[in-house]
Amino acid sequence: MKFEESRRLKELPPYLFAEIDKIIQKKRSEGIDVISLGIGDPDIPTPEGIIKELQKEAENPENHQYPSSYGMDSFKESVADYYMQRFNVYIDPQTEVIPLFGAKEGIANIAYVYIDSGDYVLIPDPSYPVYNIGTIFAGGLTYTMPMEEKNDYIIDLDGIDPAIARKAKMMHINYPNNPTSAVCGLDFFERVVEFAEKNNIIVCHDNAYADTYFGETKPLSFLNAKGSKEVGIEFYSLSKTFNMTGWRIGCAVGNKDMIASLGKYKTNVDSGVFNAVQYAAIEALKNYEKYSSDNNLIYKKRREMTTSMLDDIGIDYYRSDATIYVWAKVPRGHTSKSFAQLVLDKADVVITPGSAYGKHGEGYFRISLTIEDSRLKEALERIKNAL
Repeated sequence: MKFEESRRLKELPPYLFAEIDKIIQKKRSEGIDVISLGIGDPDIPTPEGIIKELQKEAENPENHQYPSSYGMDSFKESVADYYMQRFNVYIDPQTEVIPLFGAKEGIANIAYVYIDSGDYVLIPDPSYPVYNIGTIFAGGLTYTMPMEEKNDYIIDLDGIDPAIARKAKMMHINYPNNPTSAVCGLDFFERVVEFAEKNNIIVCHDNAYADTYFGETKPLSFLNAKGSKEVGIEFYSLSKTFNMTGWRIGCAVGNKDMIASLGKYKTNVDSGVFNAVQYAAIEALKNYEKYSSDNNLIYKKRREMTTSMLDDIGIDYYRSDATIYVWAKVPRGHTSKSFAQLVLDKADVVITPGSAYGKHGEGYFRISLTIEDSRLKEALERIKNAL
């Protein structure tokens, strides 16, 4: 029998990180010691206190039944407490927060909640691929908003075609940014609110890297902007901050009507996050300052190791004090893909070509800092020797 995939599935581009994983597995099956700097999956173990909380609650029979798609009250209260302590933003735990199976799930599914066939969605370029993938699955049309180094990777809202802006239904933004590591100020978020109000656009802010920073200036929440709850929501993930990528826990916060609609969708397609994982997330959020500061000391050291190597070999990179990535320019004479292939062939090291994040990522590559110091050092030495 031949099974025909849906048109939408066939139209999807190969998922970037699945393709990277295939390359790694093929190399390793050939006996090659390949080092991956491609995927942002923390190598640092989940903190012990979080693990112990999961173990305790997993043994409680009351947590073995279907959880609510709308989440435990105690989890939502802990999210509200975190937002007040971290961002000085009030969140109503009953109406303005819902748990997610990680931010990725929410980002993909929000398209099904609001996007009909032919609706426009504004997406940064370069950007996390799921903004585009979710749009495609829902039948929407993507309009890219270029992010350029000359503008510190801040989206030029004035450069958006006014005709498209009037038709667009949703906008995705992401600061601190993946893949560029750029950070924006409150003024940009306020301009986004004004733009959204003017054009009746839903704003979805991906705030997965809010607590990964190395300077004195803490990244903001989109909800710090006046009027932000009137136009949108924010996706927060525990994956990177607390080394919990495999745990699949995050949340959406913000506009109560959008949260209710997302909850309506989720009740029909999932059965909620395991309560024991929500209890573990409460432990994480209660201690976010300790856990995030421990991580950031490690990532700061790794960033300095990486940028020092890039300085030595004359590769320019974007200066940033946030995220787990370094965004750098490929050497002259190379495309993003040809340089990534060169590093793979000559150094057995995986880096991510910038073009995989959109056409405006061409000419760049991304290094992930989520690998233990000794292996990162070895990978950097291999790249240096190969060049």
